[in-house]
Amino acid sequence: MIGKLKGIVDSYGEDHVILDVQGVGYVVQCSARTLQRLPKPGEAAVLSIETHVREDAIRLYGFLSDNERDWFRLMQAVQGVGAKVALAILSTLDPGALATALATNDKAAVARAPGVGPKLAQRICAELKDKAPAFGHVDPGVAQLAGALADRKLPQPVADAVSALSNLGYPQAQAVAAVAAASREAGEGAGTAQLIKLGLRELAK
Repeated sequence: MIGKLKGIVDSYGEDHVILDVQGVGYVVQCSARTLQRLPKPGEAAVLSIETHVREDAIRLYGFLSDNERDWFRLMQAVQGVGAKVALAILSTLDPGALATALATNDKAAVARAPGVGPKLAQRICAELKDKAPAFGHVDPGVAQLAGALADRKLPQPVADAVSALSNLGYPQAQAVAAVAAASREAGEGAGTAQLIKLGLRELAK
């Protein structure tokens, strides 16, 4: 099994990079986000590798971090998510954004990935929600607020502030994170208007 490759970028394809490792060119499939962050041909690169062995092929999938590779593996535990869909999700959301989306049950964010419909996005969120804080840098306060939002147990001003920011076009995950930060700053008993104001300031950072 190949776990890591260190070499020189030879060339790029639509969904892959050819990495020259001591004269051997490895075809490594990557997310669009990873391909955009790799250096130009002729420069050195290091990729964490996930190896898939099939009867008819051996495929290498490359990631800029072990954390991104862990998410790639984890998502494929969900029925209906194969390597192609997992890469599409990681092309749309980096590991931190994905962890936050799952922790806050932001199905719309996950569904932005090509090939992910509403039902599959809902399944991914439901099955991986509890694992998101362990696999990403998710503020425990954000996860707690998201859970309370889902259970409709939030104080009304907090719920109204999240709703207001969402209505302004911010994804629910961002709105929840902003209001969580605003609540910490304002303290208990803060009104909706204050939470919205502080939330917008947080989103503008």
